[in-house]
Amino acid sequence: MLLPSVSVWNLAFYAFMMCLASLGLWDVFFGFEENKCSMSYMFEYPEYQKIELPKKLAKRYPAYELYLYGEGSYAEEHKILPLTGIPVLFLPGNAGSYKQVRSLGSIALRKAEDIDFKYHFDFFSVNFNEELVALYGGSLQKQTKFVHECIKTILKLYKGQEFAPKSVAIIGHSMGGLVARALLTLKNFKQDLINLLITQATPHVAPVMPLDRFITDFYMTVNNYWILNARHINFTTLSVAGGFRDYQVRSGLTFLPKLSHHTSALSVVSSAVPKTWVSTDHLSIVWCKQLQLTTIRAFFDLIDADTKQITQNPKKKLSVLNHHFIRHPAKHFEENPAIISDLTGTSMWVPVKVSKWTYVAYNESDKIYFTFPLANHRKIYTHVYCQSTMLDTNSWIFGCINSTSMCRQGVDLSWKAELLPTIKFVIDCEFFKKETRSIQLPVTHLFSFGLSSSKVILNTSGLFYNIELLNFGQIYQAFKINVVSKCSGVKEEITSIYKLHIPWSYEDSLTIAQVPSSTEISLKLHIAQPENDSHVALLKMYTSSDCQYEVTVKTSFSQILGQVVRFHGGALPAYVTSSILLAYGGQLYSLFSTGHCLEYTTMLDKEAKPYKVDPFVIMIKFLLGYKWFKELWDVLMLPELDAIVLTSQSMCFPLVSLILFLFGTCTAYWGGLLSSTSVRLLSSLWLALKRPSELPKDIKMISADLPFLTVVLIIVSWTTCGAFAILLTYLYYVFKIVHLQASLTTYKNSQTMNPKHSRRSEKKSNHHKDSTIHHLRLSANDAEDSLHMHNTVINLLTWIVLLSMPSLIYWLKNLRYYFKLNPDPCKPLAFILIPTMAILGNTHTVSIKSSKLLKTTSQFPLPLAVGVIAFGSAHLYRVPCFVFIPLLLHALCNFM
Repeated sequence: MLLPSVSVWNLAFYAFMMCLASLGLWDVFFGFEENKCSMSYMFEYPEYQKIELPKKLAKRYPAYELYLYGEGSYAEEHKILPLTGIPVLFLPGNAGSYKQVRSLGSIALRKAEDIDFKYHFDFFSVNFNEELVALYGGSLQKQTKFVHECIKTILKLYKGQEFAPKSVAIIGHSMGGLVARALLTLKNFKQDLINLLITQATPHVAPVMPLDRFITDFYMTVNNYWILNARHINFTTLSVAGGFRDYQVRSGLTFLPKLSHHTSALSVVSSAVPKTWVSTDHLSIVWCKQLQLTTIRAFFDLIDADTKQITQNPKKKLSVLNHHFIRHPAKHFEENPAIISDLTGTSMWVPVKVSKWTYVAYNESDKIYFTFPLANHRKIYTHVYCQSTMLDTNSWIFGCINSTSMCRQGVDLSWKAELLPTIKFVIDCEFFKKETRSIQLPVTHLFSFGLSSSKVILNTSGLFYNIELLNFGQIYQAFKINVVSKCSGVKEEITSIYKLHIPWSYEDSLTIAQVPSSTEISLKLHIAQPENDSHVALLKMYTSSDCQYEVTVKTSFSQILGQVVRFHGGALPAYVTSSILLAYGGQLYSLFSTGHCLEYTTMLDKEAKPYKVDPFVIMIKFLLGYKWFKELWDVLMLPELDAIVLTSQSMCFPLVSLILFLFGTCTAYWGGLLSSTSVRLLSSLWLALKRPSELPKDIKMISADLPFLTVVLIIVSWTTCGAFAILLTYLYYVFKIVHLQASLTTYKNSQTMNPKHSRRSEKKSNHHKDSTIHHLRLSANDAEDSLHMHNTVINLLTWIVLLSMPSLIYWLKNLRYYFKLNPDPCKPLAFILIPTMAILGNTHTVSIKSSKLLKTTSQFPLPLAVGVIAFGSAHLYRVPCFVFIPLLLHALCNFM
C-alpha cells in the first residue's frame, strides 16, 4: 500500500480542520469585490531612455540601472539633455519592473499637454533587476545606496537651467517605498534631496514574511530612525494601501509609524480616496487609472508658480494631499480660498420654507439662488442636509451674512462639503433632528457564528442616516451587513450610497446600490481601534426619500477565519514546526522507553497538543509584565517575545494561538501523509528501474563516501549559497530513505513468497544482533521503526528547506552577476546541518536505542516547540535554529 495506516477519526478531524483553513484562505484570496480599476493606456509608444551612470557606479552596481520615461515627441526631445521639468523618481518593489512607471508617466504627460507644457514632470525609474527583496533582505541596503546615487545623478541632469530642481519627488511601490524611507538612515544623505514621498502598498510596519534577519534588521533601523526623528523629517510622506484586494500586503502594514501622524505623514486606503473609491490588488495599484489620476492631480497642485518646482511649504503639501486623498470638497484645490463671496448680478432668488425640498436641473442658463430661512426651522430641527451633483468646480452652498430678502454676501460652505460618486442631476435638501437620523445598531457576538442577527428598520423618508455600529473595533471581528430597500410608486431607477466610515483610520469604503434591492456589505477592519479612542464606526446611508430601508448585521464566520489568516497566516510555519517537534520528541521517548518507534501520524495525534505549548508562552508574557522578570530577561539577553511584538501591532486575537496550533497540526498531519506517500511512490519507481536491493547486512554510521560528501557540500555552501547546499543535503537524505524503503519492500515481498526462509533469516539476524555490538544487522522491524523516524525528520527538513528557499531563488536569479551570495542568511545553518543530516541519513533506530544520550535528546523537542512559538512566529528565520538542535543531538546518539 502506498498510504500508511491512518485512523478514520483522525482523518475526519484533520479533514474538518483543513476545510476551516481553506475557508479562511478563500476569504483572503477571493472574498473581496471585483476589480473596479480602469486600465490606464498609453496614447503613444512608451520609451525608456537609459541614463548613463558614472563608470565606478555602474561597476559597483552591475545589476541596477536608471531610466527616463517618455512617449512620442516628448521622448525624442528629451534624448538631448539637460532636462527642464520637475523630476519624479519611481522605485519598483519586490520583483517589480522599472516599466511600471508608464501609467504615472503617461497620465502626467497628457496633463502637461492640456496646459501647454506650462509645467511638466520628468519621470525616472530604477531597474532593480526584479529582485525578491521582500523575501531576501540582503540587498535592501545596496538598493538604498544606489537610489541615493540616482538622485544625485538626476539632479545633475538639470544643471544650468533657470528653474533647476534641488530635490526630487519619489513614488515607491511595495518595498520600493521602504527603500525610499531608508535613505534617511544613510550617513551622508541630505534630507533636502527629497521633497515628497508617496508609497503604494508598502509594508511599513513589519515585513510580510520575515524569512531572514537582514529584513528584520533593516525594518528596525528604518522605523526606529523615523520614530525617533519624526519632528526633524522635513518632507511630506503619503502611504496608500490597496485594501482587501491586496492579499500580498495587508493594509494594516502600510500605515506609517504612529508618531509621524503628528508631523507630515498621512496613511490612507485606496477605497477611501476621493474619486478613486476602489480597492486595488498589489499590482493594479500602480496602473489603476482612478488612483493614478488622483496622484497626478495632486502633483500639479503641488507646483509652486514662482520656482516651477514642487513647493517646499510643508503646510501646502499636507493641504494638497488632504484635498485629493482624504477629504475632497468637490472643488478644485485653492491654497487660500475666498471664504466670503459676493452674491451679486442678475439672478433669480427663490425662497424655500418647507423642511424637505427637491429640484431637478435641466441645463438652465440663468443663475438661480434658493434661500432657506433658518429662523423658521431652528426651533424644530438641529441639522440641515443638502446634496447636489456635477458641481466639482463651483461653489454651490453659502451661509448668508445679512438677513435681507436677497443675500448680498455669503460664507462659502462648499469647502466643508464632501465629494461622493455622482448618481443623478438633482438637488435635495432637508431639515431634520440629529437624534432621528442617528441610530445605534449593536453588532452581534463573535461566537454567534451568524445564527443570530441585529436589525434596524428606517421607516422615515429621510435622505441621510448615521448607523452607529456599537461594540465594533477589533480586527478579529467580521460581519455581513445586509441592506434591503423597498420603494413605493417609483418608476425611474434610484441609486443609494452606503459608506462605511472608520473614524480612527482612513479606510472607508463605499457601496453603490440600485434600489429597490438587497445589498450585502462586508464589515471588517485593517486597523484595530486604539485603546484611548472613543469614536464609533458608522454606516453612513445616503438614501432616497421614496424608499424604506432595513439594515441587518450578523457575524460572518468565514470572514473571521479570513482575518485570522490575513493577520496571522505568516506564523503558520512556526506552528507546523512546533507540532512536528512534539511528535518527534514523542518518537524519541518511545524509542527510549519501549525500544520501538511509532508512526509519525500516530505520534502527532498523541503528542501535538496545544496545552503543551500555549500555557508556557502565556505565562512568560504575563511574567514579563513584572519589572524583576523583565530585568532578568534582559540580563540573559533573550529576544523580545513575539506575542508582545504582535500586541504592540494591535494584532491580538482571542484564541488565535489555539486556532493556529490546530491549523498547524492539521498541516503537519497532511504533510506527513504526503511525504510518506511520496517516499513509497519513489521507492516503487526505484524498484521498477533498478534491481531490488536487500536490507543492509552491517550498519555503518560513517560510510567511506560520507566524509567526502560532507566536505563537498560544505565547500558548495561556502562558495555559492547556503540554501543550495541545504537543498542538496535534503535530496541526499531523501535518496537514502527511498533506498531504505525500497529495501524493506523487497524484503517483505520475499517474505510473502518464502515465509519459512524469511523466518530463519529473521532469527539469524536477531542472533547476530545480540552477539555483537559493533556490527549490527538491520531487521525488518528495525527498518520500519527507522522509516517512522526518518519520515518525521523529512517533515522537519522540508520546512527548513522551504524557509531557506527565498535566498536560493534570489541567488539563482542573480547568478549571472554574483556566483557567491553575500550576505548569506543560510550559511551558518548549512555548516551545522550538512554533517548532521549526512550522519542521520545513515542512522537507524537499532543503533541509537541503547545510547545514553537518547533520554536527554527525547526531552529537548518540547521546550524547543515552545521556543518556536515564543520566538519564531513573528521571526520565521529563527525556526530552523530550533529545529537543528534535536537533529544534532539525534546524530550524536550514534556516538554516545
